[in-house]
Amino acid sequence: MRAVATVIGNRTNINYGEFARVSQGGNMRNIINQPGQFDCVRDVVGGRYNPQNVWNMDPQDIHYQIADWAISGGIQSGVDNSLFYYNPYSPNCASYFPPGGAGVIHNRINNHCFYIPTSRYAKT
Repeated sequence: MRAVATVIGNRTNINYGEFARVSQGGNMRNIINQPGQFDCVRDVVGGRYNPQNVWNMDPQDIHYQIADWAISGGIQSGVDNSLFYYNPYSPNCASYFPPGGAGVIHNRINNHCFYIPTSRYAKT
């Protein structure tokens, strides 16, 4: 959870490219609610109702602690400046993600691959 929160913080604070425009100067809510980015804020995923959306969750203390940590600028070691992540459902991470090469592999943490921005990201 801290790794994903770090990606959200990185997207909120970057000063160039797509996420800089989306955050409009550091609005984390804009980053979280950007269409197509996080399944947990989507009512429908893959054409079906998403029962695991944030509106159906019963947050525990750990969720509030991580949110507070992220808002205060927390950075998970190993994620560093990553702007992208995904679960490849395989033992290998793609060299670049998303398609088009905006991010290059930085690290894998458990099942998720994390990507730092490339020069292509700056053109997004």
